[in-house]
Amino acid sequence: MTEAPVLAIGGRELVLGGHTWVMAVINLSPESRNLHTVAQSPGHAREMAREYAALGATIIDLGGQSSHYDNPTISETEEIARLVPAVELLAADGHLVSVDTWKPSVARAALEAGAHLINDTGGLTDPDMRELIAEWKVPTVVVYVEGANPHDVGVVDTAPDKALRTAGALAERLAGLAAQGIHEVIIDPGIALNYRGDYEAYTNTQLDVIRASRHLHSLGRPVLIPIPRKKEDHRVMAYVTMALEYGADLIRVHDVAQACDLVDLFGRTPPELTR
Repeated sequence: MTEAPVLAIGGRELVLGGHTWVMAVINLSPESRNLHTVAQSPGHAREMAREYAALGATIIDLGGQSSHYDNPTISETEEIARLVPAVELLAADGHLVSVDTWKPSVARAALEAGAHLINDTGGLTDPDMRELIAEWKVPTVVVYVEGANPHDVGVVDTAPDKALRTAGALAERLAGLAAQGIHEVIIDPGIALNYRGDYEAYTNTQLDVIRASRHLHSLGRPVLIPIPRKKEDHRVMAYVTMALEYGADLIRVHDVAQACDLVDLFGRTPPELTR
């Protein structure tokens, strides 16, 4: 019998195939529009992380910089000051900690503080970030972004076959990363990022990418589907449902209780991890 593939993070193994692991978002950016995800302090972030873990989340994704292009780009110093105390608390508390950033100095500070995973919303295109990841040999989420980073975006591409074209771009990226010794990569099609342009057309594109996510899975790496936030809660849950139906290995969510319940409903609950 062939053993199921695993994703190693922080000394633990996440079994892939037939399971969907939940990555829960906690924002340390008061500018965030998703107010229910904002922690007021590192201690509050730890309380939220414990609640999310009890619900079934496995990875906690901390962000100190709002990714919405309308929000200010804060300094690396400020982003580090927001993140590091929370990373230290959550890592000491036994959580698998991911840090959402596109800035190499922030990623380095987070890793030094105990983070286990970097969620690079710059798509691992920055040479300094690549050098850092190659040095630390930590798993990294490579987010597909149409720009240098989420604050450097224009009108979103909503042409047909977006998943196929995204997979093609990511395949080239993976080849370049492998040449630098970076192999522990999770791919994210970037459909939760904010872009300018036709909102309804982008909504349809987001759905189409999930429906055609087989193209992403064909790359042979764990696929993370980031669940877009919508004004209508039922639409958010529709994205979660589709991600599960189409076999996402991981989902990144702001609405943790509902997402974990749907994971259970779909029979995709992962095995418990030992700490």
